[in-house]
Amino acid sequence: MSKTIVTHDGKFHADDVFAVAALFLREPSAKIIRTRDEAEIRAADFVVDVGGVYDEGRNRFDHHQVGGALFRGNGVAYAAFGLVWKKFGEELSGSARAAARLDAVLAVPLDANDNGVDLVRSVHPSRAHPYDIPDTIRAFTPAWSESEETLAAGFEKALSLALSLLEREIIRARSFAAGEEKVLAAYRAASDKRLVILDNDYSWKDALARFPEPLFVVHPQDEGWRLYSVRSDPESFENRTDLPESWAGLRDAELAKVTGVPDAVFCHRNRFMAVAKTREGALALAKLVLAN
Repeated sequence: MSKTIVTHDGKFHADDVFAVAALFLREPSAKIIRTRDEAEIRAADFVVDVGGVYDEGRNRFDHHQVGGALFRGNGVAYAAFGLVWKKFGEELSGSARAAARLDAVLAVPLDANDNGVDLVRSVHPSRAHPYDIPDTIRAFTPAWSESEETLAAGFEKALSLALSLLEREIIRARSFAAGEEKVLAAYRAASDKRLVILDNDYSWKDALARFPEPLFVVHPQDEGWRLYSVRSDPESFENRTDLPESWAGLRDAELAKVTGVPDAVFCHRNRFMAVAKTREGALALAKLVLAN
């Protein structure tokens, strides 16, 4: 018999939609029931965001009870999606590291939003805020001027979107975890740990920020080779070492003339990235900076 996934009826939010999506990825033949009927809740195989119970062993994943459910070590309380991912994330993503990455990237912000916690504040005079995933899911809920009959159809559309996004983020989390191991191996193998040379476009910012020595990374990207400055804080825009001011904003022949590297293509005006056509060209740019 098909298993049942129960969540609440009425208006839906990113938290319950993504919690259902995660369970549906694991149980693609499951029947999804949106209700608050206590008998149906008791009979369900999985219950998310309704029922007032958190019991991982019984697959009950609510966080609305007095005291909530759990808090992460970073202080962000779990909501339904995070609780589901806590139990099944490693199984769905293939490793603890990939599961932790997806939790940090996707589940933490969604859980925080559902629990009424602001993670960001607008610093722009306009006080504009980002249009984020909860906004996207909310767009599928009926407006006051629409019929409530559109609610079920809206949930299905939101669920389809969440499934697609979750599948992509699982792929990205797996790739991140595997790539991180290659970055660490390249760091360990580097004879001069100020410069880490990668053979592919791995995610390296978080991994290399752990170590004090790396200043630059060279790796292939978009049919060329790039030289990047390393940042101590991957979320900031402050480089450990800027590229030379004389390179800023230059392209092609101008950059080749200034650097003496014939296949130099471009240097960003903010001096965090330069491009060459070949690995040798990118390494030549890196050695010029490290020599000064």
